[in-house]
Amino acid sequence: MNADELRALQAPIKQKYKENPDAAVVTLRAEGRIGEGIACRVDTGRALVEAGLHPATGGSGVQACSGDMLLEALVACAGVTLKAVATAIGVELRDATVRAEGDLDFRGTLGVAKDAPVGFREIRLRFDLDTDASAEQKKKLVELTERYCVVLQTIRRTPQITITPA
Repeated sequence: MNADELRALQAPIKQKYKENPDAAVVTLRAEGRIGEGIACRVDTGRALVEAGLHPATGGSGVQACSGDMLLEALVACAGVTLKAVATAIGVELRDATVRAEGDLDFRGTLGVAKDAPVGFREIRLRFDLDTDASAEQKKKLVELTERYCVVLQTIRRTPQITITPA
């Protein structure tokens, strides 16, 4: 897909959203069901993923760790956004690798130390780009990817979350 094809694809969608802002609000859903042992089976719509405890908290390492899944979602979103932005601004990428890593102190989630945070204390996102683009173009590409990456912006802004027991 080139920039003109992307613009043509998105133009009627953008126009619709300009005319009817409510049409741009879409509710995404995820559902999981408790599995055997300490696990949760999540239907992704494409495959079934079973999440379990990380080995640092007693898990076997066979099941997916939800922390890994969060980083994987970040990488997936950033990668798709990177490709879309590159296409839109005419930067040719021969290849690109997006990496995310984050630091967790498992004392927090295990309740071992009250001063240890539960969750990531730092996440690092790295883009390795194989392109002939100038340094300024690469900088702009990463800036726009950062700006439009839904998962990254959600992590940064912490949306209001409502928790309801059944």
